[in-house]
Amino acid sequence: SFFFQLVWLGLNVFLFWWYYLVYDVPPKFFYTRVLLGRALALARAPAACLNFNCMLILLPVCRNLLSFLRGSSACCSTRVRRQLDRNLTFHKMVAWMIALHTAIHTIAHLFNVEWSVQARVEEKATLAAVLSSLGDNPNESYINFFRKTIGNPVGGLYVAFTYLAGLTGVIITLALILIITSSTKTIRRSYFEVFWYTHHLFVIFFIGLVIHGAGRIVRGQTAESLAEHNPEICYKNFTHWGKKGACPIPQFSGNPPMTWKWVVGPMFLYLCERLVRFWRSQQKVVITKVVIHPFKTIELQMMKKGFKMEVGQYIFVKCPAVSKLEWHPFTLTSAPEEDYFSIHVRIVGDWTEGLFNACGCDKQEFQEAWKLPKIAVDGPFGTASEDVFSYETVMLVGAGIGVTPFASVLKSVWYKYCHDATNLKLKKIYFYWLCRDTHAFEWFADLLQSLELQMQERNNAEFLSYNIYLTGWDESQATHFVVHHEEEKDVITGLKQKTLYGRPNWENEFKTIAGQHPGSRIGVFLCGPEALADTLNKQSISNSEADPRGVHFIFNKENF
Repeated sequence: SFFFQLVWLGLNVFLFWWYYLVYDVPPKFFYTRVLLGRALALARAPAACLNFNCMLILLPVCRNLLSFLRGSSACCSTRVRRQLDRNLTFHKMVAWMIALHTAIHTIAHLFNVEWSVQARVEEKATLAAVLSSLGDNPNESYINFFRKTIGNPVGGLYVAFTYLAGLTGVIITLALILIITSSTKTIRRSYFEVFWYTHHLFVIFFIGLVIHGAGRIVRGQTAESLAEHNPEICYKNFTHWGKKGACPIPQFSGNPPMTWKWVVGPMFLYLCERLVRFWRSQQKVVITKVVIHPFKTIELQMMKKGFKMEVGQYIFVKCPAVSKLEWHPFTLTSAPEEDYFSIHVRIVGDWTEGLFNACGCDKQEFQEAWKLPKIAVDGPFGTASEDVFSYETVMLVGAGIGVTPFASVLKSVWYKYCHDATNLKLKKIYFYWLCRDTHAFEWFADLLQSLELQMQERNNAEFLSYNIYLTGWDESQATHFVVHHEEEKDVITGLKQKTLYGRPNWENEFKTIAGQHPGSRIGVFLCGPEALADTLNKQSISNSEADPRGVHFIFNKENF
């Protein structure tokens, strides 16, 4: 991951440096630099980086393309698949790089516009004024795109709202500000609809981006003119240009728009992506069962012709009865071996509340199947959990709502173990569940209880070791815990494995597991917050041995 980030950063630095020199050194832009100074190169260098990053920004969200690559063993090694699993992290990094270069590009152009406007109203005796007047007479080509004789600040506002470059620049900058500010974790969690709608301003952003340079306001001296007018010599005699025996009047042309060449490929791929999503969303989905779990959590069991899934995958769900446009991501909690696919939905916002009511969960009486709402499903899409079966030993860590992918994993592991244990590579699972309280995930505790019972019946209780940590405990809970600690079953979850309070000592956990499985490759799978991801990643590195034959922890993180 660090290597790919370094390559990406290196390309950004190279492009900035290269295009800065392209506009700051060659004689083609000598007179443009007289008008605009260093701001010319400082505007064009980030523009090249913007083209590069706007080319990349859509690729990590082409979910069907990534799922196809992930599932293709011919072109996708485990190392490459792990990079694909970091698609949203890379998407965010590229977005921040776009924001940085947009800021530099915009500030530089503010100076360029001010100086271009000012040059048109300067005293005629200066070189900048003479250059700005070129194009006022026949057989002359202009270098200063601003042709009015209006001073600042009115002239600057005139450029911003009447010129194509100015107007599109304002629009795409505003769109980018709205997209980034509505993408914060708080907005995504509490106001997902705001995030969803503002993110679709990317359509306006890309349209504006493609036509932004069509006005060709950045102009340089033509090759023919350079052959007969050397600006590094002729600029000294600018008052005699065009006269007999002096330098001819220089001729200029605008730079052709280049952005479309960078982004047309990714835009086409993303269009195909959306067409595939639309086609899949039109396929009929039948809700076969709605289960109401405690603490306003519902389980939707569904069927769809040709639907095939792997463990830990996720789908996007649309309920037209709630919203005709919004798609929301949900982790699949069923196993591939089951004849249906399911999701668990916790009611925490307007959309989930609407789904809860549309399914008749707010009513006491039994809901007829034909009254259930129509559902559209896009997916499934691959995640890191698919690689669980590539290891003999795995550590699964779920924090809060991040426990849901592991419902599918644990179910599937158990199905495989029961039906074909000899061919199952996976021999040992260490499962860690961290949450403030288990109430909202009572359905998951029920699943663990069922697995615990079945393992005891098969005399293989050692196959799955699990630890539940309540991180939101207080003194009264701790006292209650101590009083009932000797009881056979845990008083909170009903499981034989006792609930623990606080947070795991990850260093001890890793060292213990490393000691029990020397010379093994151990997969570490997390679905949880970034802070925990950093901790587990560091522990995976520090507890892996340098010797290739020693124990190695391979860290994988879910992204949604």
